[in-house]
Amino acid sequence: MLDLGVTQLPLGEITYVMGVINVSPDSKNVHTVVGSVDEALLLADRYRSWGATMIDLGGQSSHFDNLTIEATDEIARVVPVIEALVAEGHLVGIDTWKPDVASAAVDAGAVMINDTGGLADPEMRQAIAEAGVAAIAVYVEGDNPHDVGEVEIREDKADKTATAFSVLLSELAEIGIENVILDPGIALNYRGDYEAYTRMQLQVIADSGQLRALGKPVLIPIPRKRDFHRVVAYVSLALEHKADIIRVHDVAVACDLARLFGRA
Repeated sequence: MLDLGVTQLPLGEITYVMGVINVSPDSKNVHTVVGSVDEALLLADRYRSWGATMIDLGGQSSHFDNLTIEATDEIARVVPVIEALVAEGHLVGIDTWKPDVASAAVDAGAVMINDTGGLADPEMRQAIAEAGVAAIAVYVEGDNPHDVGEVEIREDKADKTATAFSVLLSELAEIGIENVILDPGIALNYRGDYEAYTRMQLQVIADSGQLRALGKPVLIPIPRKRDFHRVVAYVSLALEHKADIIRVHDVAVACDLARLFGRA
């Protein structure tokens, strides 16, 4: 069972769709960018009508090409949106690596902290432990998505990721953080060989059972690609390998495929 605030979601037979909404105007995924609270509500309601279960809200673009904004600016972007979405019954996660943003989001009603900093920051760990909300641990090769170099390409990436997560989960358990969701981080942007990274992303999804063996829910983030049919391939592979959650920018397609695969 996945505990998200007062909501409990059964695991095993369902792949939940998490729809991305961005309030960062510099996001490269422009069809998920909203410019106001009302636009966010309209998009979230559309996601829900298509079959999405939860929202992942971001106020800071994670692409390394973009500037890192101050936590106060990020809070100003996300808090009014979170409050409005929660008031309409949406399950909202905050996509951030900044502890102050995470805490403000939880105070506004967020039930998940999607830490793209990999839950390495002691202040973030403290914020999560105090809040008692679900935490998404994202595997990242750097301190945060803006501090990355070339991605390491290797055939056993899922195994290496699982090993890192095993250590992380032990550390988190020591401070009382147990409600953890595992994200192999394959949607993060890195410098390096684009096609090689694309192939490795697919391999990690195919090997995601190694992550599931750690006993935590597995979230597969679906990378955005220049060729849309590749996005469809990622979603299909994640459903075939029974991801517990897929985080997507293309919600209607993901929800339809989840129904097709009998995972809705």
